[in-house]
Amino acid sequence: MERFAEYYLNLEILERYWPDILPGIWVTLGVAAATVAIGVGLGLLMAIVLVARVPLLRWPVTCWIEVFRTLPQLAVIVFVYFGLPYAGVTLSPFWATAGALGAVLSAFAAEIFRSAIQALPQGQWDAAAALGLRFRGIFFLVILPQAIRLAVPLLTNRAIAITKGTALGTAVSLPEILGRAQSVMAIAANPSPLSLAAALYLVLFLPLVIASRWLEATRMVPR
Repeated sequence: MERFAEYYLNLEILERYWPDILPGIWVTLGVAAATVAIGVGLGLLMAIVLVARVPLLRWPVTCWIEVFRTLPQLAVIVFVYFGLPYAGVTLSPFWATAGALGAVLSAFAAEIFRSAIQALPQGQWDAAAALGLRFRGIFFLVILPQAIRLAVPLLTNRAIAITKGTALGTAVSLPEILGRAQSVMAIAANPSPLSLAAALYLVLFLPLVIASRWLEATRMVPR
């Protein structure tokens, strides 16, 4: 146990280097927020395209969803950062990571939103149509608000799972929590900084996990 504490809970190392690791929290939070904004926004747009059955966009959207649901997150990040410059698009580690994770999240979000929309009973459409509303009014005023509420628990779980992938940004030199901890570990020749990084991830993501459980259990969400 003493040996474990010396290597993974070395208080002297943690006290000396924690100021170098802590700024990574803001990078992690920034990438996570950008990932959710990109993924949820794009996913909702793609779900609308699928439900509206826009012919010219339906197949490209379907291909996007299937590709990014299949590819590993790390492969997407590496491709975006190292591959896109050959096409004339150069992104910083921050936006390469956020864009890649956002693309992955958008694929899952689109399916979640689409499923939530299709889960609503046909009577909702018929009742709104009986009031004289057209497709656009029915969809945006009646169907979509209910579908978003229905999608929130599943979407929250998926967003948490994907935003934890911010740690994969270390592959493109993103200075987030894990990246900074690895740099400090190399300097200190001790893995204790990784324990601090793990603790910080718990602090950041555990409240989100608890919130997602609450959303699943609450009766505010229709079933």
